[in-house]
Amino acid sequence: MSEWQPPETFRSTSGDIRWGSLGQPGQDPVVLLHGTPFSSYVWRAVARALARRHQVFVWDMPGYGTSEMSPDQDVSLATQGRVFTELLAHWNLDEPLVVAHDFGGAVALRAHLLHGARYRALALVDPVALAPWGSPFFRLVGEHSDVFGQLPPALHRALVREYISSASSPGLHPAVLDRLSRPWLGDAGQSAFYRQIAQADQRHTDEVQERYGEIGIPTLVCWGEDDTWIPLAKGRELAARIPDARLEPIAGAGHLVQEDAPAELTAALMAFLQERTS
Repeated sequence: MSEWQPPETFRSTSGDIRWGSLGQPGQDPVVLLHGTPFSSYVWRAVARALARRHQVFVWDMPGYGTSEMSPDQDVSLATQGRVFTELLAHWNLDEPLVVAHDFGGAVALRAHLLHGARYRALALVDPVALAPWGSPFFRLVGEHSDVFGQLPPALHRALVREYISSASSPGLHPAVLDRLSRPWLGDAGQSAFYRQIAQADQRHTDEVQERYGEIGIPTLVCWGEDDTWIPLAKGRELAARIPDARLEPIAGAGHLVQEDAPAELTAALMAFLQERTS
């Protein structure tokens, strides 16, 4: 995966999923979940570091990255949670260590609380987990996705790049911004971008947020101190709701912690996961 192109394909109930693994088979498994509007690419540095001690599984959710994007595709949080349980079964992972960012946090939480997915431990990185969520821009696009979907390609490209850039506090390297924007360009990508926003429904976190007190596994909550998408106060509230959860603020990082502070995030995750490794 030197070019970060997940090589494997799994046919899920919501289309073909591209996935890959790093590290030696048989090592303690770690599964990484990305958020929106990103892909497994954001985990590349962390995944390669963790692969020294773990078998690391990465995947692009349906409708994201290199996975299938198709008209009328269901890419809602409800579907992503079910698809994740399908993928865990495909990988034959019973109780993996799970690390989840942004919408991936909601996916991991729904899979655990609603679909019986079992984890040995859970690390949440700036997750979408507590209402209210969604920036004014995100809500505006969601309410008018058909209109935004008709933007000329050049305007759409500028909008996507500006939106993705706002997830970083210090700013993204131009090559990284290009790579993160690429899946959302072209006819299929532009439609997919507005489709996933239109299907983002707060009720899918409302269904589980009162159950966070039931989580009985070790949980780490990492949060970029400069996150303007979801403020650190939400991280404090989430950690307080999950029994014995620990909050790890990360200085100098915005919402996209993997890009802003990969070394600091990796160190926090490695310390947490190492304590739970058999």
